[in-house]
Amino acid sequence: MKVVIVGGVAGGASAAARIRRLDEHAQIMMIERSGYVSYANCGLPYYVGGVIKEQGDLTLQTPESFRDRFRIDVRVRQEVTAISPAEKTVTIRALDNGKVYTESYDKLLLAPGAKPTIPPLPGIDNKRIFTLRTVEDTRRIRQFAEKEKPKSAVLAGGGFIGLEMAENLTRMGIAVTIIERANQLLAPLDADMASFVHAEMRAHGITLRLGETVTRFRQAGDAVLTLLEDSAPLYADMVLLAIGVTPDTHLAKDAGLKLGIRDSIAVNERMETSVPDIYAVGDAAAVTHFVTGQATLISLAGPANKQGRIAADNICGGNSRFRGSQGSSVLKLFGLTAASTGINEKAAQAAGIAYDKVVLFPPSHATYYPGAQSMAMKLLYERESLRLLGAQIVGGDGVDKRIDVLATALRAKMSAPELTELDLSYAPPYSSAKDPVNMAGFMIEDLVLGKVCQFHWDEVSALPRDGSVTLLDVRTEEEYQRGHLDGFRNIPLDVLREHLDELDRDKPVYVNCQTGLRSYLACRLLTQYGFTCTHLSGGYGFYQVVTQERQTAQSAYPCGMEKL
Repeated sequence: MKVVIVGGVAGGASAAARIRRLDEHAQIMMIERSGYVSYANCGLPYYVGGVIKEQGDLTLQTPESFRDRFRIDVRVRQEVTAISPAEKTVTIRALDNGKVYTESYDKLLLAPGAKPTIPPLPGIDNKRIFTLRTVEDTRRIRQFAEKEKPKSAVLAGGGFIGLEMAENLTRMGIAVTIIERANQLLAPLDADMASFVHAEMRAHGITLRLGETVTRFRQAGDAVLTLLEDSAPLYADMVLLAIGVTPDTHLAKDAGLKLGIRDSIAVNERMETSVPDIYAVGDAAAVTHFVTGQATLISLAGPANKQGRIAADNICGGNSRFRGSQGSSVLKLFGLTAASTGINEKAAQAAGIAYDKVVLFPPSHATYYPGAQSMAMKLLYERESLRLLGAQIVGGDGVDKRIDVLATALRAKMSAPELTELDLSYAPPYSSAKDPVNMAGFMIEDLVLGKVCQFHWDEVSALPRDGSVTLLDVRTEEEYQRGHLDGFRNIPLDVLREHLDELDRDKPVYVNCQTGLRSYLACRLLTQYGFTCTHLSGGYGFYQVVTQERQTAQSAYPCGMEKL
C-alpha cells in the first residue's frame, strides 16, 4: 500500500507515524510545502519573543528523523499542485528548482492546514506587514526585529496568535496596538469574561482599538500607516496580520471533492472525503461540534492530531471515528490565563439552545495557604436537560487544571449538578476541600432545586430605584465605602439577622456582595424568614470589572486619546 500525505505538520505528521506503527510495509510519502515538518505552531510567538531560544526546539521531528525512525519519505519545499482521483495520482512541483513530477497513491491524506487570512486591502503587500503561520514566517519577523529595532507595532486581530504576539513584542520593548473588528478580544470567551483579558492587556501598556476596521495600508517613510474606517490612522514600524485563518482547500476543490462550511473539506466521522480513498484532517477539514452537533471549523493542534490518528487507523483497515471537537483551549497572557471549553453564550443563542449560567470567583487553592489567587469562572448548562454546555475561566494558577476537568466532564456528557459528585484531589497548595469545579456544581444544584434565585450584571441598571424593591449590599462597611451599586443599602451579612425588622417582607429583595457567596448566604437566610430574595451572580467584583472595562473602551476618542 502506498500512502501519500499532503502536509506534514500536526495532522499529517501524526497520521504518518501512526500508519507506520500499524503497517511496517506501507510505502509512506509526506509532501510539505514549507521547509519544516512536525513543528509547534503554538510555540512560534515565543520564539519571536526569545522565550524559546533555539529554532530547533520548535520541531518535534525532521525529515531525517522521520526517515531514520519510521522509514517515511519526507519531501519538504515541495508542493502538490493537482490531484487526479480517477488516475489516483498527485502532481508535485519542487519549489527550489521548479521540477514537476507525478506520484501515484493507493490512499491519499489531505492535511494542508489553513493559511493566514489576508484581506485584499490596498498596501497589503508592504514589506513591513507580516503574518505568522510557519517557521519561515517566524524567522522573517525575528530577523526584522533584530535588524530594524522596531519601537511600535500594530496587530490586526484579537485571537490567540495576535494576543500571544502582543505579549512577546511588549516584552521586547515594542509599543503594541491591537485592532479588532469585534468589540472584544478572544472570540471563544463571552464579552463579560473577555473584560478581564482587556484589563490585563491595558495594564501592560497595550492599546486596544476594539470595534475598529482596517481599510488600507500606506507606506510613510520607514513606518506603515494603518488606515481605519472611522478613526484617525495609526503609524507603526511594523504590522502583524492575525485576523484568522482560511482553510487551504484549493486542491480539494479542483479535484471535485465536496466542500463544507467556509469552503472546508467535508468529511465523515472516519475522516473520509466524498471521493473514495481520499481522507482529510486538520484545519482544512470541517468537523462536528461536540456540543451543538453542527458543522464547524476548529483550528487547534489537539483535534488535528486526533484526526490524523483516526484517519491512519482507517487507512490501515480499522474503523475509528472522530466524535467531534469541543474547542478546548488555554492561553497565557502575562500573569493571566484564559481558557474555555464547549460553547459560550453567543454560540448557545446561535444554536437555539435554552441555557442558564453561573459565575463564581473561587480561589486557586486553600486561602490559608500562601499565594492563593482568585479566578473568574463561568459555566453554561442547558435549562431543560441540565447538561453541561461550556465553561470559561480567567485567572492565575489553577485555571488549566479546572478547564481540563470541565472539558472531561463535558465529554462524558455529565449534567451540571453532577459536578458536585466529582472526587477531586485536595491538598492546601493545590486546591480547597470544596474544589472550584465542585463549587460550580453546588451553585447550579441550588438554582435547579429553587434554593436560590439570581440576577446578572447586565440586569442591575434595570432594577427599580423607586422603593418598590429592596436593594441590599451585605458586604462590610469598609467594602461598601470603597464602591457600591447605586441605590443599594448596606447591611453586613454578619448583622443581617438583627436588622430583619427594617426590611419589608412584601417587597422582593435583591442582594449583592463582592463575589456572590455572601449574597447567596443572605438569600438563604432571608428566604427562611419569609422574604423573596434574588442575588447578584458573580457579585460586585464581576460587575465592576465588566462595567469599568466598558467605560474605559467608551471613554477614548477614536484616535485613542482619552476624553477630558
